[in-house]
Amino acid sequence: TFRLQQLRRHILSESKITTMSGSPSPLTTHVLNTALGVPGSNVTLRLYQQDPSTDVWHLITTGTTNDDGRCPGLITQQQFKSGVYKLHFETGQYWARTGQTSFYPYVEIVFTITDPEQKYHVPLLVSRFSYSTYRGS
Repeated sequence: TFRLQQLRRHILSESKITTMSGSPSPLTTHVLNTALGVPGSNVTLRLYQQDPSTDVWHLITTGTTNDDGRCPGLITQQQFKSGVYKLHFETGQYWARTGQTSFYPYVEIVFTITDPEQKYHVPLLVSRFSYSTYRGS
Protein backbone atom coordinates (compact mmCIF):
# COMPACT_ATOMS: atom_id res chain seq x y z
CA THR A 1 0.00 0.00 0.00
CA PHE A 2 2.97 2.34 0.55
CA ARG A 3 3.79 2.27 -3.18
CA LEU A 4 0.19 3.00 -4.11
CA GLN A 5 0.06 5.91 -1.66
CA GLN A 6 3.30 7.29 -3.09
CA LEU A 7 2.00 7.01 -6.66
CA ARG A 8 -1.27 8.67 -5.67
CA ARG A 9 0.59 11.57 -4.03
CA HIS A 10 2.64 12.12 -7.18
CA ILE A 11 -0.34 11.94 -9.52
CA LEU A 12 -2.43 14.36 -7.44
CA SER A 13 0.35 16.95 -7.25
CA GLU A 14 0.26 17.44 -11.06
CA SER A 15 -1.73 20.67 -10.72
CA LYS A 16 1.33 22.30 -9.11
CA ILE A 17 3.48 22.06 -12.25
CA THR A 18 4.22 25.40 -13.91
CA THR A 19 6.61 26.72 -16.49
CA MET A 20 9.62 28.81 -15.53
CA SER A 21 7.55 31.92 -16.18
CA GLY A 22 5.17 30.84 -13.44
CA SER A 23 2.17 30.13 -15.67
CA PRO A 24 0.89 26.57 -16.04
CA SER A 25 2.34 24.57 -18.91
CA PRO A 26 -0.45 23.39 -21.25
CA LEU A 27 1.39 20.07 -21.74
CA THR A 28 2.74 18.01 -18.88
CA THR A 29 4.21 14.55 -18.47
CA HIS A 30 4.99 12.25 -15.61
CA VAL A 31 7.14 9.10 -15.64
CA LEU A 32 6.19 6.38 -13.17
CA ASN A 33 8.25 3.23 -12.59
CA THR A 34 5.39 0.78 -12.14
CA ALA A 35 7.73 -2.09 -11.29
CA LEU A 36 8.80 -0.37 -8.08
CA GLY A 37 5.90 2.04 -7.61
CA VAL A 38 8.14 5.11 -7.64
CA PRO A 39 8.60 8.16 -9.87
CA GLY A 40 10.91 7.76 -12.85
CA SER A 41 13.48 10.40 -11.96
CA ASN A 42 16.32 11.58 -14.21
CA VAL A 43 14.70 10.32 -17.41
CA THR A 44 15.93 12.30 -20.41
CA LEU A 45 13.12 13.32 -22.74
CA ARG A 46 12.57 15.41 -25.84
CA LEU A 47 9.45 17.10 -27.17
CA TYR A 48 8.99 17.45 -30.93
CA GLN A 49 6.32 18.92 -33.19
CA GLN A 50 5.74 17.56 -36.68
CA ASP A 51 5.74 19.95 -39.64
CA PRO A 52 2.42 19.19 -41.39
CA SER A 53 3.74 20.04 -44.84
CA THR A 54 6.92 17.91 -44.72
CA ASP A 55 6.27 15.43 -41.86
CA VAL A 56 9.68 16.44 -40.44
CA TRP A 57 9.98 16.47 -36.64
CA HIS A 58 11.22 19.73 -35.11
CA LEU A 59 12.73 19.66 -31.63
CA ILE A 60 10.95 21.99 -29.23
CA THR A 61 12.72 21.18 -25.97
CA THR A 62 14.90 18.69 -24.15
CA GLY A 63 14.57 17.97 -20.46
CA THR A 64 15.07 15.55 -17.62
CA THR A 65 12.45 14.42 -15.16
CA ASN A 66 12.87 15.65 -11.61
CA ASP A 67 12.78 13.56 -8.41
CA ASP A 68 8.99 13.50 -8.71
CA GLY A 69 9.17 12.04 -12.25
CA ARG A 70 7.98 15.28 -13.84
CA CYS A 71 9.50 17.66 -16.36
CA PRO A 72 7.96 21.08 -15.76
CA GLY A 73 8.01 23.80 -18.39
CA LEU A 74 7.84 21.60 -21.49
CA ILE A 75 6.17 24.27 -23.59
CA THR A 76 4.63 27.69 -23.12
CA GLN A 77 1.04 28.51 -24.01
CA GLN A 78 2.36 30.80 -26.76
CA GLN A 79 4.36 27.95 -28.36
CA PHE A 80 1.54 25.41 -28.03
CA LYS A 81 -0.31 25.09 -31.34
CA SER A 82 -2.60 22.53 -32.94
CA GLY A 83 -0.68 19.70 -34.55
CA VAL A 84 1.10 16.40 -34.05
CA TYR A 85 3.62 16.12 -31.21
CA LYS A 86 6.02 13.45 -30.02
CA LEU A 87 7.47 12.83 -26.57
CA HIS A 88 10.67 10.73 -26.73
CA PHE A 89 11.80 9.13 -23.45
CA GLU A 90 15.26 7.56 -23.02
CA THR A 91 14.03 4.56 -21.03
CA GLY A 92 17.05 2.34 -21.78
CA GLN A 93 19.38 4.85 -20.15
CA TYR A 94 17.04 5.10 -17.16
CA TRP A 95 17.08 1.35 -16.55
CA ALA A 96 20.84 1.11 -17.18
CA ARG A 97 21.42 3.59 -14.35
CA THR A 98 19.55 1.20 -12.05
CA GLY A 99 21.81 -1.66 -13.15
CA GLN A 100 19.08 -3.33 -15.19
CA THR A 101 18.40 -3.95 -18.85
CA SER A 102 15.23 -2.95 -20.65
CA PHE A 103 13.42 -4.38 -23.64
CA TYR A 104 12.71 -0.83 -24.84
CA PRO A 105 15.76 1.40 -25.48
CA TYR A 106 13.37 4.35 -25.75
CA VAL A 107 9.65 5.07 -25.82
CA GLU A 108 7.98 7.51 -28.19
CA ILE A 109 4.46 8.75 -27.65
CA VAL A 110 2.93 10.49 -30.66
CA PHE A 111 -0.28 12.45 -30.13
CA THR A 112 -2.46 15.07 -31.80
CA ILE A 113 -3.43 18.39 -30.25
CA THR A 114 -6.65 19.75 -31.71
CA ASP A 115 -7.43 22.40 -29.10
CA PRO A 116 -4.32 24.13 -27.71
CA GLU A 117 -6.47 26.00 -25.19
CA GLN A 118 -6.99 22.77 -23.24
CA LYS A 119 -4.53 21.26 -20.79
CA TYR A 120 -2.97 17.93 -21.76
CA HIS A 121 -1.21 15.45 -19.49
CA VAL A 122 0.68 12.57 -21.17
CA PRO A 123 2.09 10.25 -18.51
CA LEU A 124 4.39 7.28 -19.12
CA LEU A 125 3.95 4.26 -16.89
CA VAL A 126 6.98 2.05 -17.45
CA SER A 127 8.61 -1.18 -16.38
CA ARG A 128 11.54 -3.00 -17.97
CA PHE A 129 9.26 -5.02 -20.28
CA SER A 130 6.16 -2.89 -20.75
CA TYR A 131 4.84 0.64 -20.91
CA SER A 132 1.49 2.37 -21.01
CA THR A 133 0.18 5.88 -21.48
CA TYR A 134 -3.10 7.75 -21.62
CA ARG A 135 -4.38 11.25 -22.22
CA GLY A 136 -4.96 12.98 -18.93
CA SER A 137 -5.94 16.57 -18.36
